[in-house]
Amino acid sequence: MNRISRSAVFAAGLLLMAVDALSAAQHQHEAPQVLAPGYADLEFVPPPVGSYRLPPFADAPDARVLNRYGKRVSLHELYQDKLVLLSFIYTRCSDVNGCPLATHVLAKLQRQLASNKDLDGQLRLISLSFDPSYDTPEVMGSYADAFAGEGVDWQFLTAASELELAPILEDYNQWVVRDYDARGNYLGSISHLLRVYLIDREQQVRNIYSVSFLHADTVANDVRTLIMEEGQLAGRGADPEQ
Repeated sequence: MNRISRSAVFAAGLLLMAVDALSAAQHQHEAPQVLAPGYADLEFVPPPVGSYRLPPFADAPDARVLNRYGKRVSLHELYQDKLVLLSFIYTRCSDVNGCPLATHVLAKLQRQLASNKDLDGQLRLISLSFDPSYDTPEVMGSYADAFAGEGVDWQFLTAASELELAPILEDYNQWVVRDYDARGNYLGSISHLLRVYLIDREQQVRNIYSVSFLHADTVANDVRTLIMEEGQLAGRGADPEQ
């Protein structure tokens, strides 16, 4: 598999798009009426770590992108030997339940995991901009400075151009549309469906979080569940009967 299955990923996305279309174009950056669950305390007790499975359902494609220093890097190089949480964002996003939500949740997760020695060095956060014309490596570097020094590695990336970005968005089934006014003037905002991807060390997607399901506590449990799964598999060795 080279791309994430559209039938697996887009079913929920299409439903969200249909609902949003009844009132306005999605992600129009108007003040939301209700904050996403990720901003509040979790209102339920999540399943215990290791009590559930997160089966792989797609490969996480590779791509060449730019880091904050303008150096070309490979996503697979950054995925290597790490569990990864990948978010697609852009720094000018003003919809509190859009890109700021993803950054808020990842920052909260970063703080939570920084004091957990059992997770030290096992997780990498990656935020990739889909607005390369504005989000240059320098802009992403400045954005990243606010989250430095918290313990969990967080990479802020961008693409070299819209042309190089397009296949990345297609491979990850990211729905992105620039917003224009009636005269065809670009408004500086981008409509998209928020998704954050949990990727294992085999570079397989194990979960995709939307606005309604993105919460630091449940994501942390998923990360620990994958780590527990890795330990169980390692303990079984190569014996097919175990």
